[in-house]
Amino acid sequence: MKILVTGAAGFIGSRLIELLDDKNEIVGIDNLNDYYDTSLKIARLNKLNPKNNFRFLKMNLADKDSMLNLFSKENFDIVIHLGAQAGVRYSIENPYAYIDSNIMGMMNILEGARNNPVQHLIYASSSSVYGGNEKVPFSTEDSVDHPVSLYAATKKSNELMAHTYSNLFDIPTTGLRFFTVYGPFGRPDMAYFSFTNKIVKGETIEVFNNGDMMRDFTYIDDVVEAIIRLIPEIPQRNPNWTEKDVSESWAPYRLFNIGNSTPVKLLDFIETIEKHLGIKAKKVFKPMQPGDVQKTFADVADLERVINFKPTTTIDSGIKKFVNWYKDYYQI
Repeated sequence: MKILVTGAAGFIGSRLIELLDDKNEIVGIDNLNDYYDTSLKIARLNKLNPKNNFRFLKMNLADKDSMLNLFSKENFDIVIHLGAQAGVRYSIENPYAYIDSNIMGMMNILEGARNNPVQHLIYASSSSVYGGNEKVPFSTEDSVDHPVSLYAATKKSNELMAHTYSNLFDIPTTGLRFFTVYGPFGRPDMAYFSFTNKIVKGETIEVFNNGDMMRDFTYIDDVVEAIIRLIPEIPQRNPNWTEKDVSESWAPYRLFNIGNSTPVKLLDFIETIEKHLGIKAKKVFKPMQPGDVQKTFADVADLERVINFKPTTTIDSGIKKFVNWYKDYYQI
């Protein structure tokens, strides 16, 4: 198959390309923006260069003409759309970046697939869409109408846009609500990476909501395994659909949570990083930040049913692998 992966220099995209079967022809695109250290993005791409079946194109998702030309020229079988402007707090400071990348970018992907039909469009949503929901674990059957950040609102918008195109143009779409993905070559803006940086440098880390937070941390390889297993699971129209099944539709449309289903207390998480670094953290406790939520917890029963797999990597195992990579990458 010929597969397009957007966000190819990103955390999830680069690892996905690395683990996809070499029998596939893979085209990766990324705009290599400076939201975080671009040298890390280049390092991820450099790992992929030896793959004979991989081509990289520097391209902006919001560039309509370039994106439509790409789809017209390449005739992709599968599109895995992972490129986006990430970050909850940054969406408060720079909201237009999210409209350009997450809304216009998704629009261009959908138009590309409309005019050059694909077998399956898989795209990244986020656990952030659950917003102010208090019932846990979060299920794809729950309402997600109360986002608490613009980032979350753009991801919810992506799901609505995908459904519309699935309905109107028969494009099979699968949305993936990722829960706090972590691991080697991760994003420096994420808490685990930032904590590690500051602990190593002897700086004080900020612990928000006075430590009363929990996250469903999901290891990168588990996430990629789920994506790969979902590629052949192409959504079908369901004439027997009822409104109760909000994760599906009469259209060829599906949603899945991709999470570890094991929330970890923030202070326990920090303690695990300390353990594997062999350094105690200096902490300062702060109130909850705008756009944050107190707890995330994924219900992945439907994912397990469809692909016979669910993430299982423990936080101790995953953090150990991250810390080992961090020490090696930064030569500590």
